[in-house]
Amino acid sequence: MKIPLVKAAASYQACVATSTTKRDRRKSLLNASGTVGEAGQRLRRAMSGRSLHDLEERHFSIPEIDTEDFYTWVYGNGMSTVDGRKIRGQLMAAPPNERCPLCRQGTVYQLDHFLPKTLFPALCVDPLNLVPVCERCNHIKGNKRPSKQEDTLLHPYLDRISHERWLDARTAHDGEMVRLEFFVTPPATWDTTLAARVVHHFELFELGPRYAIAANRTISDLSFRIAQQRRVGGTAMVRAYLEDEAATRFADDANSIEGVTCAALAADDAYCRGPAESGI
Repeated sequence: MKIPLVKAAASYQACVATSTTKRDRRKSLLNASGTVGEAGQRLRRAMSGRSLHDLEERHFSIPEIDTEDFYTWVYGNGMSTVDGRKIRGQLMAAPPNERCPLCRQGTVYQLDHFLPKTLFPALCVDPLNLVPVCERCNHIKGNKRPSKQEDTLLHPYLDRISHERWLDARTAHDGEMVRLEFFVTPPATWDTTLAARVVHHFELFELGPRYAIAANRTISDLSFRIAQQRRVGGTAMVRAYLEDEAATRFADDANSIEGVTCAALAADDAYCRGPAESGI
């Protein structure tokens, strides 16, 4: 997902320009521009240095303005103004096909503050801190903030791991039914911290069960075609068909859930043989 083109300073100015009709309040918000700018720089340094967990909340409060009042005026009201809605629209349009970048399943519906606005109010309209997500992921994440490198969630703008295969699955049989169990297999090129972060992200958002449900749909959609392949060419034709389907999906997404599903089924001799021959 591409980094937002809108700049942090422009976003803040747009959100405070008409977020309140009270002159003294607007003046206080404009006077906070320096603090907000410094906070944005701290955020970017921490992101580049992988040290979000070390950020101190005291550096992100606004002197002489109550935290809740600040993010209500700036984010709550500011994002509802004409200019604020334009910025929100740009951010919400960033994920391809409106898919939530945290789970890759839900439809984006809300903006999540990667670092909670209640704890880091100076970042409440910083574009790098605003991630379009689905309602479910926003609810699960809540006001969580990282306490160490290993539990820092993946940032959709900055953590570029989609070009490497890290998602895997194994099959499990229950009578004639087959289901998939998804898990993370970190590439050998990853360091231990990145591997731990991906596992933490995977577990927090309960992606294993969610992907298993998606896999069930794929298996159901393939069932008629698979039955045809078995009748015509048996095990070998089924496996070749599934491998081709997996390759097609991996060409577009190295961690395609459908691709992983097809690859796992292709590697399962019992599934490729089918109930009549395997006896399952």
